[in-house]
Amino acid sequence: MIHTDTIRWPAPAKLNLFLYINGQRQDGYHELQTLFQFIDKCDYLTITPNQSGKINITPEIAGLDIKDNLIYKAAVLLKAHSSADNGADIHLQKNLPMGGGLGGGSSDAATTLVALNYHWNINLSEQKLADIGLELGADVPIFVHGKAALAEGVGEQLSTVNPIENSYLVAVPDCFISTPAVFGDAQLIRSTAKRDHTALMNQKWSNDCQPCVKNNYPEVAKIIDWLIEYAPTRLTGTGACVFSTFDSLPDAQVLLEKTPAWLNAFTAQGLNNSPLRQLLSTLK
Repeated sequence: MIHTDTIRWPAPAKLNLFLYINGQRQDGYHELQTLFQFIDKCDYLTITPNQSGKINITPEIAGLDIKDNLIYKAAVLLKAHSSADNGADIHLQKNLPMGGGLGGGSSDAATTLVALNYHWNINLSEQKLADIGLELGADVPIFVHGKAALAEGVGEQLSTVNPIENSYLVAVPDCFISTPAVFGDAQLIRSTAKRDHTALMNQKWSNDCQPCVKNNYPEVAKIIDWLIEYAPTRLTGTGACVFSTFDSLPDAQVLLEKTPAWLNAFTAQGLNNSPLRQLLSTLK
């Protein structure tokens, strides 16, 4: 029996509080160690299930065929585990920048899996949903699990941790950064030694992608160089977004009000339990 109620589901952003690249494997993938934490900035998917067998997504995204949409792909993958006539109407409210390093597309896919697992009453385990999500992208499982985590290997080995829930100013440069291009850059740092979890959590954090991104994207360099005068500032993931760390939201807001007109930014609260996980806990 499907849950027929219409629900507005959050698809939260994430930050990589650090990112270290430990080497490159023979298959071309990079070994890494990174720390994911969620923030309270979200896309939203309003989902109404039905039994038409069709997945309808609104609004259409210009230049993107629906079969290439991660939300559609996630729904189709999950549908294979459910009744043939299960369908859904999904409306996406897109708030997170594309190509920003905040995980928006992966988070949308994860929310689709978690939400339709509930609506269609499939009852797959969290780990099974994460395994399905891995087919869609390396970051999808972290959004399915919904807890701050260290990620290792190529990003698939997750260990739950509880870093300080700081507040952030997140800056959005006016550029798109291709993750494959960053990982293919000859100047990318690829030789950071692996460290145990205690060492990782108790050192000064950095991002191995930041030097080559700053070199190749002057928009990002300009923002980092401005913000770092006021607060610790780093690239998230492969960018383009940049974040500055504060003890409180009012402190972050003070800097936001000082930012020049050319700097597009917002404030956000760090969360070790994602808004998606919080909502799901109220439905069970």
